[in-house]
Amino acid sequence: MNTVSLFDAKTHLSRIVRDLLSGVEEAVIVSRHGKPVVKIVRFRESGASRRIGAARGRFDVPDNIDALNPAVAELFSVKEDAP
Repeated sequence: MNTVSLFDAKTHLSRIVRDLLSGVEEAVIVSRHGKPVVKIVRFRESGASRRIGAARGRFDVPDNIDALNPAVAELFSVKEDAP
């Protein structure tokens, strides 16, 4: 893991990005006044889909799935005691 000053990071950003993309560096630490402040890493796409409905058709939803909603709502409701 390489550490560079903020000035060097601004000056050599293209080289830093190239090294991260090629695998020469896993991460680069940017320091300001000698103290580490930022870690730059390569962005990696996650394999998981974030689309709404991505699981459609993968499981069966029972027709009575909402049958207990009133009972569950009652568990979370606030009841004020009368004086």
